[in-house]
Amino acid sequence: MPAPYTLMGVLDLTPASPSEYGAPFDVDAAVARGVRMAGAGAAVIDVGAEATAAMDHDVPAAVEIRRIVPVVEGLVAERPGTVVSIDTTKAVIARAALAAGATHVNDISGLRSDPDMLPAVVEHGASCCLVHMRGTPRTMQGHTRYEDVVQDVRWFLERRVDVAVTAGVDPTRIAVDPGVGFSKTPEQDLEVLRRLREFTTIGCPVMVGTSRKGFVPHLTGRDDPAQHLGAAIATAVVALQHGATIFRVHDVAPVADALAMAAHLPWPTIAPRAADRMLELGVR
Repeated sequence: MPAPYTLMGVLDLTPASPSEYGAPFDVDAAVARGVRMAGAGAAVIDVGAEATAAMDHDVPAAVEIRRIVPVVEGLVAERPGTVVSIDTTKAVIARAALAAGATHVNDISGLRSDPDMLPAVVEHGASCCLVHMRGTPRTMQGHTRYEDVVQDVRWFLERRVDVAVTAGVDPTRIAVDPGVGFSKTPEQDLEVLRRLREFTTIGCPVMVGTSRKGFVPHLTGRDDPAQHLGAAIATAVVALQHGATIFRVHDVAPVADALAMAAHLPWPTIAPRAADRMLELGVR
């Protein structure tokens, strides 16, 4: 029986700092990393060359394309059947990746940042993930006031789905992501996770990306991203129980093991109430 969820492995092609934009880039090593993630259980490899957390500077589009295109081509050739997603808010990057063999667009702006992004998705017949974010990566944490964070985010995602479908995107090829870590306080992130099932009423698969997000050190006190795996596993298991079906993760193998085990547990009985209570305590 196939697993009731999909793992999306994060293949980060970003340079470590702006000074490295001109440094040699090892395409083969990047492709090998993606192939290993696919072998560990990632059905989708999400390729990106500009980190959201580091967008106090802009990566030139030409640099992103030089990094992304050969890696996408390499993944398609080396691992047939693996779905490749492009993580970008720029239509020119999306078009280049889709032409190279990617079939998904993961846009943290919900296809709003670039007016040409939605036409690009439609023209290529691509799947897309619509993510909730207010403002820009530079300003988003200044936009955390909501009447009700879950209702407000759900309304935003419903509207973005309507816009995409009206433009010609196949509704069966749309996923939604409530944007944990984007334009939300740590307490609001927990509220989104606790009430995640409310997003399933939109009618699209719900994606969750909690891996290495900023709310983790706020709650655990561990600043080192290498120590965030336990929290990523915990939130993925809770998200699975609350209706998420796509999980964007950096550490594919351990999360795959955790979800495989969680999928066999009797969630409809005691576990949901216990998980809800734990999240409520975390909020307080």
